[in-house]
Amino acid sequence: MLLNLAQWLQGLSPEFGFFRVFQYITFRAVMGALTALLIGLVAGPAVINRLRALKIGQPIRGYGMESHLVKSGTPTMGGVLILLAIAISTLLWSDLSNRFVWIVLIVTLGFGAIGWVDDWRKVVHKDPEGMRSREKYFWQSVVGLVAALYLAFAISESSNLRVFELFLNWITSGFQVDLPPTAGLWVPFFKEVAYPLGMLGFVVMTYLVIVGSSNAVNLTDGLDGLAIMPVVMVGSALGVFAYLTGNVVFAKYLLIPHISGAGELLIFCAAMAGAGLAFLWFNTHPAQVFMGDVGALALGGALGTVAVIVRQEIVLAIMGGIFVVEALSVMAQVSYFKYTKKKYGEGRRILKMAPLHHHFEKSGWKETQVVVRFWIITMLLCLVGLSTLKLR
Repeated sequence: MLLNLAQWLQGLSPEFGFFRVFQYITFRAVMGALTALLIGLVAGPAVINRLRALKIGQPIRGYGMESHLVKSGTPTMGGVLILLAIAISTLLWSDLSNRFVWIVLIVTLGFGAIGWVDDWRKVVHKDPEGMRSREKYFWQSVVGLVAALYLAFAISESSNLRVFELFLNWITSGFQVDLPPTAGLWVPFFKEVAYPLGMLGFVVMTYLVIVGSSNAVNLTDGLDGLAIMPVVMVGSALGVFAYLTGNVVFAKYLLIPHISGAGELLIFCAAMAGAGLAFLWFNTHPAQVFMGDVGALALGGALGTVAVIVRQEIVLAIMGGIFVVEALSVMAQVSYFKYTKKKYGEGRRILKMAPLHHHFEKSGWKETQVVVRFWIITMLLCLVGLSTLKLR
């Protein structure tokens, strides 16, 4: 929005030439981060007070950690603050003609809406389970599949009109289409190694990355500040990938795929980092507010979508290793419990409690120890992910 205004002012008179600074993605990214940060810090107290007045407090599951019972009633659904800051900042500082900006915003807000319904049922209907898994996965699948189909054509095209034309041609041709090499699965640490996926493979992989990331972040969001800081770090690292991928010179030098228009996602990632840091101000232990599913599902979906666009799905799994391990810990715990119950008549557990962060709490770690150590691990993993830019 501000970019269009700056361009219009430049056209009016040479005196407005200093507005050329708006052409630089890096400048708009910095301003986007600052804008989101200020919105979050300024609006945070009002949002928290409003949530408290509406008695939107976090219910604690009866089988959860006993030490968390004191958190019952803490305002939740604070993810609304994060999404508000991200959306406003992105719309202000991004090039609104960019196709990737809109699809990432749509996915983020779509998953946020699903999380909002889930949280609302928990706090209004007093149901700690919220939206049932089958219903939640259905709507996540709808958003994920729509995004996957769109991105299959948007990766190689520069306009939404052309994307729509390719989609229609795909349908009329009997669902036959040849995707460009950039749509393959790119392997880090190797020079230009990519495995072709085909249309079906790309859609399935994109769906799994987006929906999987969304649920993985949601499972990680169990301690004060545990999920938001890794989101900030991973999102910032993906912003670097977006900027380099969108620049033809850098992409050619670093041997990474060039995706025209992907650089504009740096503004979105910067806004996500700024909004996340603002939220952490209120979410740090002892938390004044929780993000709830409205924030966790949305942020996870955003990370997955950006990773698909910049063709770094494997790198996302590396940098977001904490999210991956947390999700796998739940899957392993549930699977093993069901298997042993069927075989021995009594369910057994691999971990003391899942997700993994609760296992460490049960093992004697303090909540703040778990959180900070997971942050440190994420920081190291992000450095490993960024190293793939040169280690090829």
